[in-house]
Amino acid sequence: MRVVVAMSGGVDSSVASALLKARGYEVIGITMRLFDSLVSSNSCCGSADGGMAKRAAAHLGIPFYTLNLTREFEKLVIENFLNEYSRGRTPNPCIRCNELIKFQILHQKSRQLGANFIATGHYARIKRDKQGFYHLLKGIDQNKDQSYFLYTLNQTQLERLLLPLGEFFKSQVRQMARDFGLPNAEMEESQEICFVPDNDYANFLKKRCPGLFQPGPIQDSSGRFLGEHSGIANFTIGQRKGLKIALGERRYVIRIDLEKNAIIIGGEEEVYQRQVWAKDCRWVLGKPPAGKFRAWAKVRYQGPGSNAWIECLPDLIYVVFEEPQWGPTPGQAIVFYNGEEVLGGATIVRSKS
Repeated sequence: MRVVVAMSGGVDSSVASALLKARGYEVIGITMRLFDSLVSSNSCCGSADGGMAKRAAAHLGIPFYTLNLTREFEKLVIENFLNEYSRGRTPNPCIRCNELIKFQILHQKSRQLGANFIATGHYARIKRDKQGFYHLLKGIDQNKDQSYFLYTLNQTQLERLLLPLGEFFKSQVRQMARDFGLPNAEMEESQEICFVPDNDYANFLKKRCPGLFQPGPIQDSSGRFLGEHSGIANFTIGQRKGLKIALGERRYVIRIDLEKNAIIIGGEEEVYQRQVWAKDCRWVLGKPPAGKFRAWAKVRYQGPGSNAWIECLPDLIYVVFEEPQWGPTPGQAIVFYNGEEVLGGATIVRSKS
């Protein structure tokens, strides 16, 4: 069975390749060239030239190719990233890249190579039930679980996807990298946005969209003027750093008013929200549970989440949390779980207490 592995140059995708080869798969490594700017090779998508991925593939003795997707990535991911910030929202480019690049375009390219599957180094699991449905589950390593970023996967994609690291802890993967003698076994991890040099997203936005950095008012929730900000793109919901206002107690961004070019700030209690509206729903099984249903929901990858009641409206999904959540942010994802299983997710539009 032939499998195409998306190799970033990092430890995880390299170990995924090694494991699959050891299990008897015919493995082909592919690095997707997504942008022309040079960033660190240990970002989520690796270096622009795939140098480390190529070295890892050579060490494993597998064919290796570089796939130039810079045009597609610019149009589908970077332009969306810029547009979302221009609307006062905070996007999650990794989720969009997974949906439109890795699990659509790479799937298509893998078929051209005669591959039965594609594989990635994500920490998540796939299980097939007796009826033939595929279920997306959390990785067993709770500190590394990446299922939050994969909620857009559908049945067709899951049928042709392998996630060999989902059953392992990161410490085990690191040791396997050493045991396989991989050249990147000691490479450090990075949480950088892959196309943003030095993770300085504000500087990236300034170069591409300078209009987002027009000064404007900082106000409290009653509209009282408290100071001036240097551009709405510098801020996101729940942020405290960079406000440069001394009020005697901590203040956080609770809302971005695009029409007024204003940053609205408030106390910690004002950041927590119980009600969330979201759009562009994706359901792993193709449809949501029937009627109004209860599930565990998360509005941030590293957030704890809470039980919530979910109702599917004609154009939106309405969520009421049992425990208020810190800073549900327009543009970010809300993801629904039933125990370890990912039910689906959506993009946050707005929230209130």
